[in-house]
Amino acid sequence: MPRSFGITFDYLCPFARNGNEHVIAALRAGADWDVRFVPYSLRQGHVEAGDTPIWDRDDPSAASGVLALQVGLAVRDHMPESFLDAHESLFAARHDDGDDIKDPAVLRAALARVDIDADAVFDIVTDGTPLKILQEEHEAGVRDYAVWGVPTFIAGGRGVFVRLLDRPEGDAGLATRRITTVLDLVEGEPMIHEFKQTDLTQ
Repeated sequence: MPRSFGITFDYLCPFARNGNEHVIAALRAGADWDVRFVPYSLRQGHVEAGDTPIWDRDDPSAASGVLALQVGLAVRDHMPESFLDAHESLFAARHDDGDDIKDPAVLRAALARVDIDADAVFDIVTDGTPLKILQEEHEAGVRDYAVWGVPTFIAGGRGVFVRLLDRPEGDAGLATRRITTVLDLVEGEPMIHEFKQTDLTQ
């Protein structure tokens, strides 16, 4: 039986990139996992109480990260066989290339380099469905698991925010060990609330 868990993402965050890349590398190497990639909008997370939510504004996609999240969700839900490639490429556009992921041209290029039909993806985004899904899944994560950041691993009935400092760099064995260690702690050690290295030079 596959090991089931969720991991949150927003393409704006380098730590989300690290965690999601480890999961991607392990899955590509055959890890027996059932993974739910769950969107969480960091921009919405910083909206002050009483202010208009991002999704209710005149132009939600003008907020940092929101258009990229919609693009990722359109691929996840309509082209699932291409999602890992798109997911990785969208993170790369922001963190490897340093591009502005509010720019549709940047997102189209990220899709094109992994042979995904950008026109088809943007047609899905334009119909508004991915924005509704983003709102629903973001709000469900906050409501059900008190999610406040990315990447949050959701397993064993709880959500745990985890920062991984490295990238897999093509090492699927490393990636599998990293994520397995995280899941073992999330599922098996509910009394470990915070574990944080104080000196990042080591």
